Amino acid sequence: MSSTTTATTADRILDIAEELVQTRGVNGMSYADIAARLGIRKASLHYHFPSKADLVHALIERYARRFFAQLDRIDDGETDAAARLRGYAEVYGGVLARGRMCLCGMLASDYATLSPDAQTEVARFFDKNTEWLSRVIADGVRDGQLTGAAEPRDAAETLLAGLEGAMLVSRPYQGSQRFDAIAASLLAALGAAPRAGA
Repeated sequence: MSSTTTATTADRILDIAEELVQTRGVNGMSYADIAARLGIRKASLHYHFPSKADLVHALIERYARRFFAQLDRIDDGETDAAARLRGYAEVYGGVLARGRMCLCGMLASDYATLSPDAQTEVARFFDKNTEWLSRVIADGVRDGQLTGAAEPRDAAETLLAGLEGAMLVSRPYQGSQRFDAIAASLLAALGAAPRAGA
C-alpha cells in the first residue's frame, strides 16, 4: 500500500467519522458504520486507527487545526473586533448549515465516556476558543468598538456557550433561522451586531 493511498484512506475514514460524530455523537459512531460506508473491512480501519480512542484523538486534532485556521483567517482579514466576532459566529453557523454540530460540542455531551486524553483535548479546544474571544473582545472594548459590560473572559465564555447552545436548540428545527436570531442577540449584547445597511 503506497503512502498516498494510506493517507487518502485515513482521510476518508476521518471524514466519515467526523460526519457521524457531528450528527450522531461519538457513541453513535462505530467502526462497523465507517467500514460499511467505505466498503472496507473493519480490520482496515484498525490498521489506520488501532482503537476508537486513537480515532477520536485524530478527529479532535484535525478539527481543532481546521477550526483555528479559520480564526487565523478572520484575524488576517479583519481588524474590526465586531466583524471578527461576527465571523466567529459564522463559523458555527456554517457547520449547522451542513446539518452538523460542532465536533467538540458533541464530544462534550459524551464527555464522561471519552478517554482522559480526549477529555483534555476537548477542554483545550474550548479554552483556546475562550482565549481568542477574550482577546478580540478586550481589543474591541479598548478601541471603543464593543461594549464593556462584562469582563472580556466572562463575555467570551458567554458567547461561546451561547453559540454552542444555539446550535443545539436549533437542531430540531431544520434550518438556521433560530441559530441566526440567537447569534444576533448574543452579538448585539456585545455591540457587535451588523450595522444597518451593512
